[in-house]
Amino acid sequence: MHVFESLLALLFGATLLSMLARRLSVPYPTLLALGGALLAFLPSGPRLELPPDLILALFVAPVLSDAAYDSSLRDLKRNWLEVSSLVLVAVGLTTLVVALVVHLALPDMPWGAAIALGALLAPPDAVAALAILRAVAPPYRLRVILEGESLLNDASSLLIYRLGLGAVAAGGFAWSEALPAFGLVFIGSAVAGFLFAQVTRRLIGRMTDGPSATIFQFVVTFGAWLGAERLGLSGVITVVVFAITVARGTQYAMRAHLRVTSFAVWETVTVVLNVLAFTLIGLELRPILEALTVAEQERFIGLSLLLLVVVIVVRLAWVAAHHGLRQLRREAADEDQAGIGPSLVIGWSGMRGIVTLAAAIALPEGFPYRDFMQLAAFVVVLGTLLIQGLTLGPLLRFLRLPEDRTVESELRRARKTVIKAGLAELDGDTSPAARRIAEEYAEALSQAMEGADLRERPENHVRLRMVMAARREIGLLRDDGTIGDEAYRRVEEELDWLEMSARPL
Repeated sequence: MHVFESLLALLFGATLLSMLARRLSVPYPTLLALGGALLAFLPSGPRLELPPDLILALFVAPVLSDAAYDSSLRDLKRNWLEVSSLVLVAVGLTTLVVALVVHLALPDMPWGAAIALGALLAPPDAVAALAILRAVAPPYRLRVILEGESLLNDASSLLIYRLGLGAVAAGGFAWSEALPAFGLVFIGSAVAGFLFAQVTRRLIGRMTDGPSATIFQFVVTFGAWLGAERLGLSGVITVVVFAITVARGTQYAMRAHLRVTSFAVWETVTVVLNVLAFTLIGLELRPILEALTVAEQERFIGLSLLLLVVVIVVRLAWVAAHHGLRQLRREAADEDQAGIGPSLVIGWSGMRGIVTLAAAIALPEGFPYRDFMQLAAFVVVLGTLLIQGLTLGPLLRFLRLPEDRTVESELRRARKTVIKAGLAELDGDTSPAARRIAEEYAEALSQAMEGADLRERPENHVRLRMVMAARREIGLLRDDGTIGDEAYRRVEEELDWLEMSARPL
């Protein structure tokens, strides 16, 4: 098949698998990766070979940007200790233990290669974590920690990975040079993302055309990633800082209709990229196995399964140790933090994904044990998606963690503030229109004070009924030729805005 035909076939098959996954209440990344692996062995199965650098930029950059844009800087600050322990300690510890195990099993494997393998197996993947977390709906605080980790752990692991590659090329580590460079990359990437965001915010504020603004957002996201990579910085850190900074400063600069259209496009694109990314993971199995002899397959598969156990156990052990240390220091502020259940969920949320596989594929030709490292990456990715991805939802149901109403509580407070601000703006305006709107908002405020969901107000249901009736009538006018399609589309757009305003808060 040609690349375009393969892409269409993959997207169609992956869409069907995603629908099946939702019908079976199974996280779709797991089913997609498994389906891709089965598809890889079909005689006429699609082959989609992409450069590793393109894989990272195409699949990771926009998903990271979308997740970072939606992340809460306040909540990340509140949970910085848990997030940083996972980003730095858990990744570093996993890298070290994997390197030790591999070096014991393969004594002739250079330490640099063993560390590079540990680094590419260490980070739970942002794409996998976010896709599965949104499906299983954990308590809000746990989701903040896991999403915060997924935003940054790729950066720490990829930097260690590069150090491992450099050590193999140079014949050994030069820690006195590596550690300062490590810190400079972190700082430089954060500064680059912040500065790039300042320019982007000013340009977005001048845009009025929806398609152009949406295209611009994708261009600057990919540009931030590629520019950071060209400068020797971390694309992950640069994109995350860039997206968080832009999100904090565009609420007034970006026009409302641009926000509505761009959000819809971003949601669709990130779902498509997730679908293709996890299918691509499965498709990589055949070329990896084709590069190995039968004896190597048996030997390396056994060692890869051992590493799968290692990465799962190390994460669980570190999370349990961290939980125990916080308990000893009496830092748990409430029952949710003190219980072992949340820590168990965090420890079990270690699904690997496209970053691990892309880093393995990116290993240069002739790299020591390259074929084994690629096989190990595939086994760990597919294994964690199957074992942890399929059991995370049942685990949450089994633990019966206390219901977290943080977002709902803050949403009620925000709605009250919004309504009061609107009423204050109308104070003193005696026009008939102002009086009608003030009465409606006063009633809405009364309902909000009682804790009612304002989206379910009777007035909104009446508006929706009126809009649906209007849609039927203009449809009849178009069908009998009374109005043309251009007039129909303009009225349809006006009704779309009316329908959205039927759920205004």
